[in-house]
Amino acid sequence: MQPVLLEYLPILVFLVIAVGIAVAMVGGSLLAARQKPYAEKLSAYECGFEAFDDARRQFDVRYYLVAILFIIFDLEVAFLFPWAVALKGLGALGFWSMIGFLGVLTIGFIYEWCKGALEWE
Repeated sequence: MQPVLLEYLPILVFLVIAVGIAVAMVGGSLLAARQKPYAEKLSAYECGFEAFDDARRQFDVRYYLVAILFIIFDLEVAFLFPWAVALKGLGALGFWSMIGFLGVLTIGFIYEWCKGALEWE
């Protein structure tokens, strides 16, 4: 085997182990658990409306608001981890840039809160 390909061997081993664990968990749940779905189990629970219905049906815009808020704060965390790891090398400019970014997100969150976008009634 070539030395370059040998460096990828740990990744291949990791993927094989991950797929093996995933298959074992799914197979174990199929073997161990009772598979008796009922109407409430099969009903729509996340989006609030039936998935296989008229596509032009109107529904509440709050589902989109929750999705957008999730994406915003998920991106915040995605930026925050690398920033925290490299904080020593960034200096004062890197620190204050992230504080400004977090400040803008905080102001946006407070605005959404005051507008009632987080209320679910």
